[in-house]
Amino acid sequence: MRAGGETFVGPHPFNHAMTDPTPRPVPLEQTRQRIVDQLCQHYAVENLTDDMLEDRLAKALAATSLPELTALVADLPTEAASGASSPSTSVAMALPENVAERQVVVAVMGAAERKGVWTPPRQLTIVAVMGSAELDFREASFGPGVTEVTCFAMMGGIEIIVPPGVRVETNGMGLMGGFSQAGSASQTTDPNAPVLRIGGVGIMGGVELDVRFTGERRGDARKRERIDRAEKRAEARRLKR
Repeated sequence: MRAGGETFVGPHPFNHAMTDPTPRPVPLEQTRQRIVDQLCQHYAVENLTDDMLEDRLAKALAATSLPELTALVADLPTEAASGASSPSTSVAMALPENVAERQVVVAVMGAAERKGVWTPPRQLTIVAVMGSAELDFREASFGPGVTEVTCFAMMGGIEIIVPPGVRVETNGMGLMGGFSQAGSASQTTDPNAPVLRIGGVGIMGGVELDVRFTGERRGDARKRERIDRAEKRAEARRLKR
């Protein structure tokens, strides 16, 4: 009722505005970004090949309507693994007096490992003969300067896991075996970062270097890398628009 006794006929205009059920349109660019993110996630879990990703990214960035965008993921599984978050890449440093000069790790027809919280020596030799050895540096406290790791794998395997934030130098060879790196991550450009220098030989055996975050499993690392590659491709296409 208005002042003076006048009464409204029909719905009150303010109530109508507050209860209007008409949905607001979703912005095209917001949907485009969501679809691009979904395509990257599907690529990470291998629902899309390289060529399929490139094709759909091109169509997503060229789309001018919502139906065009939603059609790009309509035939894909409804769930895709989410991208792994990247924890801190800081690397612990040990005091010089706490760092041993030399150590040897041996796995002969058996297994040996160094992982968790530990302090590598300045010179570490690891021998795997018909056995396996694992060096996990993700929670290690490095001494200042260079940490040298010399590997000898004969009919056995050595796995070395390092975190981002460590400068890694490799100089090994394989004789009827392998000396390789699986996985990648951005290496630090900090001149004060610890240096891990890895060398040696694999004879009818293998030495494998893997770069992973703390607590990250091999499969999760591969998914993260695929997401990173997909996002870089998407960004490159955006810049060409």
